[in-house]
Amino acid sequence: MRLRIGGTLLGMTLANGVPRAADPDRDAAGVIGLAAPQQTWDALLAATPPRFGNDIAPLVMAGQMALEGDPVVYAQYYPAVMRAIELLRPPAPSQAMPPPAAAGRFDSPVGRYIHLQFDGMDHRVYFEEAGSGIPLLLQHTAGCHGSQWRHLFERPEITDHFRLIAYDLPFHGKSLPPVGPKWWATEYRLTAAFLRAVPVTLASALKLDRPVFMGCSVGGLLALDLARHHPDVFRAVIAVEGALKVDADVEALSALWHPQVSNEYKARMMDSLMSPTSPEAYRKETSHVYAAGWPPAFLGDLHYYLVDYDLRAEAASIDTGRTAVHILNGEYDWSGSMEHGRAAHAAIAGSTWTGMQGVGHFPMSENPDAFVRHLLPILEAIKAR
Repeated sequence: MRLRIGGTLLGMTLANGVPRAADPDRDAAGVIGLAAPQQTWDALLAATPPRFGNDIAPLVMAGQMALEGDPVVYAQYYPAVMRAIELLRPPAPSQAMPPPAAAGRFDSPVGRYIHLQFDGMDHRVYFEEAGSGIPLLLQHTAGCHGSQWRHLFERPEITDHFRLIAYDLPFHGKSLPPVGPKWWATEYRLTAAFLRAVPVTLASALKLDRPVFMGCSVGGLLALDLARHHPDVFRAVIAVEGALKVDADVEALSALWHPQVSNEYKARMMDSLMSPTSPEAYRKETSHVYAAGWPPAFLGDLHYYLVDYDLRAEAASIDTGRTAVHILNGEYDWSGSMEHGRAAHAAIAGSTWTGMQGVGHFPMSENPDAFVRHLLPILEAIKAR
């Protein structure tokens, strides 16, 4: 590894797990080089790095740090490189965590399966629910599943007034692929029509009366999509990390599905989207879920996130008098950024927008206490309406 910090070069080699100081040839096989001005490194190596300066991934993507070497080797060792950079930082302030649950205690949600028809095929969809009152459907992020919402199930200030229902998309979590068709013979791609059909069909099957919909990332885009296309179904939508359009070159993300790159790369990339001030245990839990997911699911979900979804021309048609629209974006999210959320808010008359300081792309799982503080006023407004 070669780190060029302004005019200073730091080099290290690893042989059979043993590190030593060295100056490896930048063009040699297996060498990863990172070069940036001194001020960029100062920000990256701070105890609490600033927005978008917390990880090498957003810095490289933004052109603020140069990557040298084979991109596949970089992807293979990206988690190790970021761990080395974390060790160069001064210790961060300690973060208080809740006490462990008593042995034998049950958590609140109860899970079950329901059979739903999509595109003429029977899908066995898993969902968990808890609470009573206004139905609130919860959609997870790309390549993930409903466990991301687990903290909300344990909040009586929410479950005393809302019936939370967190489902796993088909091919995600406990929602297995449909039995019968040869789904493995075609590439998995999540389309707008299919994705919109899932919560609409589930709401109908469960006989929900004008539920609220809340989704994050892919689910955050879906929230606005539902407000545009299904205002008769939902009384309100909450778009967490919402946007009208997220631009990125899917081919530039090829390491996410390279056969020589493990799921650990994807998991550590998700850590780069989170705030360094969020509790470490929750951040690592959030990225752990990604390491365990079916690899094609994440890539296929990105088809909707980056290709199929674009509400820029239709946002002004959303009627917030029929379906209330609330948008939230985390400070450290470099994908569905606060700038994306503000643009969506400006385009949708009558919507609300909240910038969540100190959290990133997965606020409900990376820092649930901070997220609930932003969420409760929105839920109060929905109750009052």
